[in-house]
Amino acid sequence: MDAPAKEITDLAGVGTLYRHFPRRSDLIVAVIQHEIDACANAATALRAEHGPWDALTTWIGRFTEFVGTKRGLASALHSGDPAFNDLPRYFMEELEPALAGLLGAARASGHVRADVTARDVLLTVALMCQPVPGEDPHLNERMIRIFIEGLRHS
Repeated sequence: MDAPAKEITDLAGVGTLYRHFPRRSDLIVAVIQHEIDACANAATALRAEHGPWDALTTWIGRFTEFVGTKRGLASALHSGDPAFNDLPRYFMEELEPALAGLLGAARASGHVRADVTARDVLLTVALMCQPVPGEDPHLNERMIRIFIEGLRHS
């Protein structure tokens, strides 16, 4: 989120950032939407490649990586920049149905508790990926693993 524009253009192989994205916030929105789309699309591929429980847990791992690596995202979203106003809605509209399909399949196969919703999982993982001052960054991954085990139907 805070990378210098020169570093971004060098990595992207473009001459100037602002020719493609008039404002920095436009770039951030494009990148986040791209990653949301990729995460949502992964659900279909995972369902085809894995059993219901493995597809669900693999997807949660991917989602965890997505939200866990965007350390400046919360600050950007709460910056007051109107460019970010639609991102929370976009986030839920794309990811909630993708995860709901995975949860439904895992629930139908007897792996997941009946009272868990896609919204529950999305918001819990997002909150659990927030950095904890003074703690090892791997704490969040450990907490997610514990949470995933709590999803299981007993």
